[in-house]
Order: sequence, then C-alpha cells, then structure tokens
Amino acid sequence: MEPPPPIHIHPPLLNSANPWATTLEDLKALFECPSTGAVTTRTSLLAGFAHDPAAHQYTFFNPSTHAVPAGPVSSTTPPAAGPAGSNGSLNNMGYSPVTLDEYLGFIREIAAESTKEEKKEKLFIVSVTGSPADVAECYVRIARIAGAVRTPLAMEINLSCPNIPGAPPPAYDEEALVRYLDAVSRVAAAVAAEGTEGGGVRVPWGIKTPPYTHAGQFAMLGAALVRAAAANASPYCPVSFVTATNTLGSCLVLSPDAAPRLAGPGVGGMAGAPLHPLALGNVAALRGLLDAAPQTRHVDVIGVGGVEDAGGFRRMRSVGAAAVGVGTALGRKGVKVFVEIEEGLGGRWEG
Repeated sequence: MEPPPPIHIHPPLLNSANPWATTLEDLKALFECPSTGAVTTRTSLLAGFAHDPAAHQYTFFNPSTHAVPAGPVSSTTPPAAGPAGSNGSLNNMGYSPVTLDEYLGFIREIAAESTKEEKKEKLFIVSVTGSPADVAECYVRIARIAGAVRTPLAMEINLSCPNIPGAPPPAYDEEALVRYLDAVSRVAAAVAAEGTEGGGVRVPWGIKTPPYTHAGQFAMLGAALVRAAAANASPYCPVSFVTATNTLGSCLVLSPDAAPRLAGPGVGGMAGAPLHPLALGNVAALRGLLDAAPQTRHVDVIGVGGVEDAGGFRRMRSVGAAAVGVGTALGRKGVKVFVEIEEGLGGRWEG
C-alpha cells in the first residue's frame, strides 16, 4: 500500500491562510509572485463565515513597546503597518466570508489565465473548516475540480482557530481530531475508487494545528495520526502534511488609554515575531514526533509563525519545515516579502 500523495512546494515558501489571501486579487498576486512555490487560501466554510465588522478586527503592534497604529482598527483590510517595529499582530477575525465554491472558482480563473509554463506546477492549498461532515464534503468538491485545473490542489483542514466562541480548536482534543481524520480519509478513499466526476483523484490533505505548549499535546496528535492509520488498515496515516502553527489565543493588546485594541474584550490570536520561538519549537517537536513512528514519517511539516526574512526562513528549515509560510509579514509588506526572503538567501533556494 502506498502512502498518501505528497505535496510539492518549490520554492519552499508560501503564504499562510490569513486575511491577505481573501480575495481573487489577493490570490492572483500570490500566484504570480515568482518567489512563492504555493498559495494558500484563507480558511473557508461551505456557506461562508458571517463577518461582523463590529466584532472581527485585526491590528499590528510592536511587541517590545506595545505601541499600536494610530486611528481605528480595521475589520476588512487590516490597518497600516503602524509604528516602527510593529511586527506582531493580533486578530479576532475568524474565517473568510468567501465560500469554498467561490474560492474554487477563483482557482479555476487564475489557472485558466496563467500562460507561464512554470506556474503549472504551483500548488494551491485550499484551507477549509467546519464539522467533520462539512470538511468531508469540502474534500469531495476540491477533488471534483482537481483534474480540471492546470495547477495541483491540496486541502488544509484548519482545526486550530482560537477565535470562534463555543468552538474550541479540535486539534487540542484527540477524539475530536480522530473524527475529522476518519471522516476525510473515508471520503478520500471513496473518491479515489469511484468513476464519477472527480473519481480516481487523490488530493493531498493535511491539518493546521494550534500552538502546543507541553509534551502531552504532541503525544495526543501522534496517537491520533497512528489511530487513523489503523482505522484504514494501512501502514500509513492518511495525512500528507501538518501546518504548524496557527495563532496563539487568549492574547490581549491595549491602546494607549489602556482600552482593548480590538472590539469587545479585545482577546484574540497573536502572530508575528512574538510567536516565532513557539512556532519553531512546535515544528521541531512535530518533526521529531512524526519521524518516530513508521506510520507518520512521510508527513511533511509546513512551518508558520513569525517568519519575515531570510533568517526566519532558515530557522524554520533547520528545525524540519519542508516549506515555510508567511502571514503577518505579508500583511505588513505585501507580496514583496517573498522576494525579500529569496534575495536574503542570495537568490538561491536551500534544500
């Protein structure tokens, strides 16, 4: 029995699922950037997320001084980069208001318009979430167009957003995680075996994890992945990759008047430079965990968290990231951040 299909990302640099990957224009710019090897959509639901500008907001901040940009926060396009050193970010935005089917339409359009031969192998990672049944349906819809577009597709299941009230991240709980792994692996096997539209296609899929902070959480993830292999009577778990890590929840940034910078209580998910050491630790621990079991050695890790330059890229790669994602720095600098990283490496990709 073969392992699940791998993902191919070269150059090994891409965006994470974030607010700067929301619109068709966002995705076109990321796809056309020569320094990205893949493009990740913002996390979508089958029916879209009910975005409320009064509740869902984003801000940059300086992690050393806690200074924030002047003026109101934004609920759509995040605010200007702010004071010097504002390489931290905080958000309580939730998921994308754009539906999965709309994103698949965007991908069809982008792939059809591209005339550059080298773009044909650039991977689109479609980030999705919802119930286990919803995510299984997402896989079916992605598989249906996978053979019809000129670029390869993969699916990332976001099981780690800290900003949804009453919905703790499933990737913190083994039984919840197993339900997702089981639902998607079953439907993926069925799609690969059937002869209908999308049949015979094997779309690589993976999970996006939250920040883990103690050994028990890593062990829980490893146990869930091994259980998924056993449930399929396979020597391999069905997951092709793990994206680590999402934002760190329960964080708070204050304005100069000591009021929460974001709406309501102001608590949200933190990213950018202050998350970088934790993200490195997660990638290193996950790579060691995955290598320790034969069922999971094939699983790649996409390292995300606080990367903004060539140094951050090198650090992520040195601890085991097969590819490196960028979020906050994309919001601050735009797609030129990927070019800057490549130039910082001397114009030569490592590994």
